[in-house]
Amino acid sequence: MTAHKTIGLATLVSLVIANMIGAGVFTTSGFAMGDLGTSWRVIAAWLVGGGLALCGAMSYGMLARLIPVSGGEYLFLSRNIHPLAGFIAGWISLLAGFTAPIAFAAITLEVYTLPESLSNGALKNTVASAAILSAALLHGFQARHGAVLQNAAVALKLVLIAGFLGVAVLSMASHPWEGITAMSVGEPAVMPFSIAAFATTLMWVSFSYSGFNAAVYVASEADDARARVPAAMVLACLLVMLIYLLLNAVFVFAPAAEAIAYKQDVAAIAAHAIGGNSLSIAVRIIIVIALFTSVSAMMMAGPRVYARMAEDGLMPRILRYTKAAPGAAIAVQALLAVVVVWIAGLRELLSYLGITLSLSAAATVASLFVLARKHPDEFKSLRGYPVLPAIYVGFTLLFILIAATRNPWEVVAALVTLLSGALVYWIWKGYQAAG
Repeated sequence: MTAHKTIGLATLVSLVIANMIGAGVFTTSGFAMGDLGTSWRVIAAWLVGGGLALCGAMSYGMLARLIPVSGGEYLFLSRNIHPLAGFIAGWISLLAGFTAPIAFAAITLEVYTLPESLSNGALKNTVASAAILSAALLHGFQARHGAVLQNAAVALKLVLIAGFLGVAVLSMASHPWEGITAMSVGEPAVMPFSIAAFATTLMWVSFSYSGFNAAVYVASEADDARARVPAAMVLACLLVMLIYLLLNAVFVFAPAAEAIAYKQDVAAIAAHAIGGNSLSIAVRIIIVIALFTSVSAMMMAGPRVYARMAEDGLMPRILRYTKAAPGAAIAVQALLAVVVVWIAGLRELLSYLGITLSLSAAATVASLFVLARKHPDEFKSLRGYPVLPAIYVGFTLLFILIAATRNPWEVVAALVTLLSGALVYWIWKGYQAAG
């Protein structure tokens, strides 16, 4: 596989941030407020989810130090467990890891861009499709050019988010937040704490944190990958965790609790509560920029997995790297995401995506234990092993099992995804044998 070392630490951090800060953080807390009942429980879910993501980022860093090659979960599971396990992980990346989230982010971008009359009329799905195709063109020819624009867009996004947070804090002096005011006079009775509802919220939150591993997908193109890929994931995860906690503090404390319960546009509602229509419009612009960089980052990372699988003979050879970028794989990714935009609404799939991606990540981290038994000497220098991987795998599986008691069909859908990947694998192997 031809892969030029054109990606530095700044681009790796930028890639992870862009993958993490997407549609999830701007939509999740309204549903969480409705299910959990209090602002503090919502913040606790984001804090626990961030801690778990940090354990996952450090665990993926251990894998990147040992195997500094592009391919992500597919590569790690193929080498450490079995090619079937790797193929299923790649299949998950294709469906739940990238295609569905790209479409989800693009659809949400369209909702924040167009007024409701246009987004449900003749222009429905056109802005979302254009965002996906633009990202594909950005990354489809030269990785270096796409990376420069990606870094600039992420920097702008962070500046705009910081500006919004600054305005929110300053507004407290002249315009007390409704949520905090309600707490100061005594909150009404709230629903009893439900561990199942909390676990379900963590699955939604995990979807927002799921991009913490994005740097491993481009490890082959990273300069000094053994050191910089792990560092990028940890640095980005810590920064995003801080941003998420600050943003969600605004989302759940600025407006009244009942104003955001079960609402998807929680960011716009909070902005309106703080600064009226002008701030609400500004926040919509910030969200559109954030969502486009998310689409762009996933379009950069995802096709690298398929290119790696094509190199290993598990996908058509046309998807392999050509020159500096896997152009055919990027084109296929864009086509699949556009198809999903036109045939599906993805908001109801938040739990499915969180569970499916968490299962794949937990299996990947668990492969560290298999690798350690094969090569024990290589693990002596890895800080945090085996405690951090054990925490990530154990608590991820525990929260999935608890959430399954409340939403069993999402778990069934995740299992169907796994089984369909196994079926496609055996069909493809049979086709290769016959050919």
